[in-house]
Amino acid sequence: MTKKVNISTESGADVQTVSEAVATRLKEFRKRQKLTLDALSRRSGVSKGMLVEIEKSAANPSIAILCKISAALGVSVAEIVNVASPPAVRLVEKHEIPTLWTGPKGGSARLLAGTGGPSMIELWRWEMQPGEIFESTGHPNGTYELLHVEQGQLKIAVNETELRIQAGCSAVAKTDVPHQYSNDGKAKLIFTMTVAEPH
Repeated sequence: MTKKVNISTESGADVQTVSEAVATRLKEFRKRQKLTLDALSRRSGVSKGMLVEIEKSAANPSIAILCKISAALGVSVAEIVNVASPPAVRLVEKHEIPTLWTGPKGGSARLLAGTGGPSMIELWRWEMQPGEIFESTGHPNGTYELLHVEQGQLKIAVNETELRIQAGCSAVAKTDVPHQYSNDGKAKLIFTMTVAEPH
């Protein structure tokens, strides 16, 4: 199941701002590497039509699609959505933080900050209401996620393995394979996640 990017206007950058940033950055990275849309489509596995729509700020791509495009370009999702910090210290203001997933019951996944380059690190904050699920087809080879549950209980499934992480506990998961996060409890779930993707 692919979840669509659904940027909240309540706690960060709005839909139009993020769509325009994604369109501009995608074109910049693609042209810098002298890639045609056809070539990027073949490399990423994302249809040319979708790439055209993204570059026109007319598409609403899923996190999975953004991950495929960023991996094909050798950059991070944070760079594409324009929240990556340059080498010097930089503050990411509250209004710059995009919400890249919104669940059917009001949950959210916000990309708080990220580094650039092919070896990237991203910091996320997730909130999931009871019954919400997020599924991923997997990240590039060697990707790890560090998870810490602040409130509620996170159920994570990686391939055939399931783990329940209680509030106050942490976990490490190799997520270069299909995986799923869910809140099958009765209370709101809040957790932070660091994604480390090697070169």
